[in-house]
Amino acid sequence: MPTPNPLAAPTGALLPATPAAAVDSGLGVVLDSIVEVDRLVAALNAYRAVAIDEVRRIALAAEAHLPSGGRGWSREMTARRVATTELSAALRIGEREAEQLVVDSAALVHDLQPTLAALRSGSISYRHASVLVDEARSLPADSWSAFEAEALPAAEARTANGFRQKARAIRERVHPDSIDARRRSAEDSRSVRLEPGRDGMAWLTAHLPAEQAVGAYRRLTEIASGLAGPDEPRTLTQRRADVLADLLIDGIMPDTGLGRGVRATVLVSVPVLTLLDGEHPASGCSSGLASGSGTGTGTGTLEGYGPISAEVARRLAAHAPSFVRLLTHPETGTVLSVGRERYAVPRDLRLWLRIRDETCRFPGCGRAAANSDIDHTVDWQHEGATRHDNLAHLCEAHHQLKHRTAWRVDQAGGGALEWRAPSGRTYRTEPAVALAG
Repeated sequence: MPTPNPLAAPTGALLPATPAAAVDSGLGVVLDSIVEVDRLVAALNAYRAVAIDEVRRIALAAEAHLPSGGRGWSREMTARRVATTELSAALRIGEREAEQLVVDSAALVHDLQPTLAALRSGSISYRHASVLVDEARSLPADSWSAFEAEALPAAEARTANGFRQKARAIRERVHPDSIDARRRSAEDSRSVRLEPGRDGMAWLTAHLPAEQAVGAYRRLTEIASGLAGPDEPRTLTQRRADVLADLLIDGIMPDTGLGRGVRATVLVSVPVLTLLDGEHPASGCSSGLASGSGTGTGTGTLEGYGPISAEVARRLAAHAPSFVRLLTHPETGTVLSVGRERYAVPRDLRLWLRIRDETCRFPGCGRAAANSDIDHTVDWQHEGATRHDNLAHLCEAHHQLKHRTAWRVDQAGGGALEWRAPSGRTYRTEPAVALAG
């Protein structure tokens, strides 16, 4: 008997004669097909995990003859970085996601084989497997088997979100270390992240020790509550967000008006025609880079975020005291002026490169140029000149990658870079803004 095709639509011959029975039977056939497709997807994810780990293994073999790179660049770490960057560039995904795939795949192939088998059979999804791997990696290696034995049956009976809650409870039971010791170690992971949203908004999140996060939230709530009044149109939630922005950006305590913070230097570029629609700005210097979109629509672009409205761009250029104004061509987006406040060549060159690059120039990397190194494409010791056509921003991780692995880069003219991966694949990155050389 031929194997049914899970992607084939149910045919009328399979359906009973009565309308109600036909609907019930047809629905069952379609659902069976969907379940079978999910099993196939899970099996393909298991195959992908094995293939991804093979990429890591090949990269490790290629590094075996090389001495340790120092500064934490062991052969294992170098191989993982090569595998991660190769996957990131080839699949056009972020390096954080690619690294997650590399470490998850290694764990499934070598340490959590029952979970890999369950994924291959389709009894769990890749989301379930990722949750199990993530929780297992937070345990000492000798606790993985005990955790997996108890967690895997739970994964087969719950949604991925429900399984996450159950897996955390199991992890807590099997973890050999006290929660106090784990807390001290976990503090090293504290961080702040920016995630662009829609319609000119973004998420700013902080990963903090619990008591600090709770204390900060309550403090924001106290200040925001104190701003309530009969003429106050904002909700408590809106006031809380405004208080946070006031404190972090301008260092102003809303209840006192006293400055308590440090202002950051930011760049603002606005299409020339946008300025004609509103007030002419006076150049000045606060926290982000706005640049012309070059589409002729009059919008600007905020560094590290994306498009902003013409109104916001004009307001930042005119009134924000810590923004440096940049004027851009209304159609091409080419920067016409960076102002006359900066004249010294080294400082102007750094500013020019920051405007041109906007981010690290490694394929797919979005780390801001302001937080990256300026790298000589042809090294200084190899007669590389300190010129705009031999310089580009690389974040520290990709700067190290360029010097410690087989990744290579050449300037392709006009600020474009041509990258060659250890696998031989090539990738081109373009500058964010067109600038006259």
